[in-house]
Amino acid sequence: MTDAGAPPNPDSAGPAGNAPYRVLARKYRPSSFDDLIGQEAVVRTVSNAFETGRIPQAWILTGVRGVGKTTTARILARALNYEMPDGSVKGPTIHMPSLGVHCQAIMESRHMDVLEMDAASHTGVDDVRQINDSVRYAPASARYKVYIIDEVHMLSTAAFNAFLKTLEEPPEHAKFVFATTEIRKVPVTVLSRCQRFDLRRVEADVLMKHLANIAAKENVEIEPEALGIVARAAEGSVRDSLSLLDQAIAHAAGTVKADAVRQMLGLADRTRVIDLFDSLARGDIAAAFKEFRDQYDVGADPIVVLSDLAEFVNFVTRVKIVPATADNVAYGETERVRAREFASKISMRVLSRMWQMLLKGITEVQAATRPAAAAEMVLVRIAYVADLPTPDEAIRMLEQNGGGSPVVSGGGAARSSVPAA
Repeated sequence: MTDAGAPPNPDSAGPAGNAPYRVLARKYRPSSFDDLIGQEAVVRTVSNAFETGRIPQAWILTGVRGVGKTTTARILARALNYEMPDGSVKGPTIHMPSLGVHCQAIMESRHMDVLEMDAASHTGVDDVRQINDSVRYAPASARYKVYIIDEVHMLSTAAFNAFLKTLEEPPEHAKFVFATTEIRKVPVTVLSRCQRFDLRRVEADVLMKHLANIAAKENVEIEPEALGIVARAAEGSVRDSLSLLDQAIAHAAGTVKADAVRQMLGLADRTRVIDLFDSLARGDIAAAFKEFRDQYDVGADPIVVLSDLAEFVNFVTRVKIVPATADNVAYGETERVRAREFASKISMRVLSRMWQMLLKGITEVQAATRPAAAAEMVLVRIAYVADLPTPDEAIRMLEQNGGGSPVVSGGGAARSSVPAA
């Protein structure tokens, strides 16, 4: 381990022609709170704590993969130890406009006073005992000694118990930052000694702007619709979105187009998925069969087709409940326009039934020996059952028709038999 004044790693500096390629997720990893996206609540809380001097002895960061837990831990370590050579910064601060004395080494995980440990591979009491022994000693050069423990939920019960005393009454010069994706596995006795931050998934529109900025810096042309596909596929994970963008750039070898990204991810064509939805909503099973078979014949996975169909059903439902949802730029223009049309025509009952049938159908297709045939049977059920009346509606129809029973038309929608005059 080197000290704070050691030269940076070779992959972080050097002539552009000689520097090795770094993946986008590493190249654009945030180094300050200003660079964090989608975590405004965390930044505000830390800022207020630093300004008022109410700095806890331990933080625990939780959230799904790729939202910035380990990165935030390193930024916290940098903020706690931010110092300028002229001594102008006297204490912890979130305002770090330039590299301080310790910044480079901290962000590269090579500062001797900022110790990182992966709890997935250091789970035992002996590992915690080393921390308990070293925490007593003052930092060598920084303001605080910071211990970053990633995947802290992987520590054994005995290791957690060995940690409790140190965690509750650490020396003034020691701070702990824990990161975990499984907050429920962390003992309550540990949680009660930490200030907890829940890092949220990043919204798709925020991810789109972030990806667009990075693409511009990389001199890559990418269609807005392609950005939306990548942002949605990442499911709120910044790291996943950058990894997918990296893959899309390599896959396209030029301008990144939406069709190329769909092909890369194995997604069905959104326009064709919408056409399939339209056929099912109209009860036109013949058209639905043809559309599905056309997609299947060009290599579409039946499970992916049904999953994309379920996603569109969800989108139409949200547009029906909150019309402003149709303004979400993470979806293509055609998708938004047609979602508005469907939301105005299709009842919530139909959308709800389609959703339930698709969820059940996807499970059936996954277990089927012939996925395409199983998917077709799911489409049959949706087309012929999705628009059947509820029991209350059926009773009203019977009463209105003088006892005549409702019948299902060839199109699959429920229709009542009206006696001839």
